[in-house]
Amino acid sequence: MKKQFQLRLKPSQASSESHIREMLSKEASLPVNQLSGYSILRKSIDARGRNVFINLTVLASFNEPFAPYKAQIFPFKNVSAAKKQVVIVGAGPAGLFAALKLLEQGIRPIIVERGKNVQNRRRDLAQLNREGIVNPESNYCFGEGGAGTYSDGKLYTRSNKRGDINRILSLFVQFGAGENILYEAHPHIGTNKLPGIISAMRDCILQHGGELWFEQKVTSIRHQNNHFTAVETASGDQFLGDALILACGHSARDIFRLLAESKILIQPKPFALGVRIEHPQAVIDSIQYHCQLRGEYLPPASYSLVTRVENIGVFSFCMCPGGIIAPAATEAGRLVVNGWSPSKRNNPYANSGMVVEVDLPNALTYLKNKTLQDDPLAFMYFQDRVEAACFDAGGGKFVAPASRMEDFCKRKISATLPVASYIPGLKATDLSAVLPPFIYHSLSRAFVQFGKKLKGFYTNEAVVVATESRTSSPVRIPRDEKSLQHPQIKNLFPCGEGAGYAGGIVSAAMDGELVASKVSESL
Repeated sequence: MKKQFQLRLKPSQASSESHIREMLSKEASLPVNQLSGYSILRKSIDARGRNVFINLTVLASFNEPFAPYKAQIFPFKNVSAAKKQVVIVGAGPAGLFAALKLLEQGIRPIIVERGKNVQNRRRDLAQLNREGIVNPESNYCFGEGGAGTYSDGKLYTRSNKRGDINRILSLFVQFGAGENILYEAHPHIGTNKLPGIISAMRDCILQHGGELWFEQKVTSIRHQNNHFTAVETASGDQFLGDALILACGHSARDIFRLLAESKILIQPKPFALGVRIEHPQAVIDSIQYHCQLRGEYLPPASYSLVTRVENIGVFSFCMCPGGIIAPAATEAGRLVVNGWSPSKRNNPYANSGMVVEVDLPNALTYLKNKTLQDDPLAFMYFQDRVEAACFDAGGGKFVAPASRMEDFCKRKISATLPVASYIPGLKATDLSAVLPPFIYHSLSRAFVQFGKKLKGFYTNEAVVVATESRTSSPVRIPRDEKSLQHPQIKNLFPCGEGAGYAGGIVSAAMDGELVASKVSESL
């Protein structure tokens, strides 16, 4: 007999194989020695009541051979002699998964990436954290694997209509991720493990005849008779292709400017901007698990918050339990913060973006320039202006302006700041004088509301750090709904976060696969 069972267990019980076997035996009304084996299909935490439970969906076999559930293995073709080749700009999840899909279709991918490989990126990140020096081509946003590689590796998405989530997760397992990501409700790889997985993807692409060129910054997109022909890079190299997948990432401002200057149609896209907020992890644990110490059987707790303040949305973003706040700027004189967690999520802090919806009227009011009403880069200019103001407020070297949470809401400069995870350092600041007024107003009201939803959240033990501004692309590169091609340049396929069609690793990967399939059809 093979059957699925739903188990509701205490955390300690869910961590015990013998207890799971006993519960399966009881549910099946069969002796435990008749249980051949089981696989966990789904695992989630229910912390809504005073007691925390683990919900498991388990496939068990009784009195018949047991075959444990395994991730599907996907084969790839050798495309060294392929007649068709596609240029992919960007080696983030959209670009990498597009390349893997093209290998399956027998088309040769040529990835052009402005940044460095995952190994060499580490030196630039260390220099940014320790010395306050940013490499504009190699940082937390630019380089092999994209922004997600060194900023957490969360694999949770609600975009289940974009593609096959299980296929994406199975591919991650194929390249080295743990099989737990296949069944956990909120799967997470961790910044310490992702580089090895990304390297394995690169090796696969190269071994099957694809190409991956690092430190090649695109400076020109060539087209003839409104058909894509090639991209040129700052080094003077030219990469020819039968199509272009433009997967440049949400921070590729030079690409957005290039498209605007080249009269290639782009559009402004509303996004969200705000701050990072960091609590001691123990505070979040006590709020969510209703206990002083969570114990060894529960993971660090997370949260998800959303509200509206005078019809403006405010919500948590990219919550990192057991995480670290990192400087994510891509250029000098601009301050951006982001968060990440290692695979064990074992740091003593919990941080999350807390961001506010930005619409065009509020952005133009802050910029004091109504002439930008029809400028496709208007939101990018707003984003840039706030980042510059935060850099100046911090005093340089990516020291971040910050405030304790209650002081933030009271427009006070904190007398002291708590110890925090942000390595470049924090400077106590009245953030109401730094952030756009509507951003500050919305956040200060929202924090009080969130404190009523989660008792203990609104506290001066928490520190507010500015600014979290790279939540998504401020630009959309339009594409036809059916063909996914740019409406102006044929065989140019906008893709992923940078084009405005994804938000996170999995949704970007799914969009990369979707676009690659359309490219295959068109060729």
